[in-house]
Amino acid sequence: MVVRVCERAAASGARSVAVATDDDRIRKAVEQQGYVALMTRAEHASGTDRIAEAAAVLRLADEEVVVNVQGAEPLIEPGLIREVAATLAARREASMSTACHPIHDEASLQNPNVVKVVLDAHGYALYFSRSQIPYPQQSTGIWYRHAGIYGYRVGFLRQLSQLATSPLEKTEALEQLRALWHGYRIAVVVSKAGIPPGVDTLQDLEAVRTMFR
Repeated sequence: MVVRVCERAAASGARSVAVATDDDRIRKAVEQQGYVALMTRAEHASGTDRIAEAAAVLRLADEEVVVNVQGAEPLIEPGLIREVAATLAARREASMSTACHPIHDEASLQNPNVVKVVLDAHGYALYFSRSQIPYPQQSTGIWYRHAGIYGYRVGFLRQLSQLATSPLEKTEALEQLRALWHGYRIAVVVSKAGIPPGVDTLQDLEAVRTMFR
């Protein structure tokens, strides 16, 4: 599955692709297919912290853009990866970038595992939540599902890993709230098409295997 993610990332036009892991089985699988794997510490509290260590190992410059694609996203669109990187590069006011798409079904709105995001008039994130936001006092509205892909400038990535954990981050168990809590801006790409879900269960895994077959 991680190798499939590597293939999607490589197809995005990224200058380089590297897998940050603390599992030697993942390292071996990735290297056998010709991709770069970096062994990182096991005690990282979040993926952001792991990516920060990987950026340090790679000696990336502060202004370089890194896109974090999670290893359980084998169906991620290469074009979305490219757009998340390009959005951050174009928006100097933003410290991070991410993506979302419209929610059209009630089950997703009520599901706490589907993270929602509210945007301002300029496409920056106002808040992320596991609850339904905004709350529907009227029968019409637009709701967005957040996709777990992040773009960072390397300088901010190093800084973010040193920021104190925020109360909101602890309450919602959403690490991107740390950046908002400390006053940093997150630019959000709105994908008109649905973004394929990641692999979180054995059922998800079998569904993805069927798609690839």
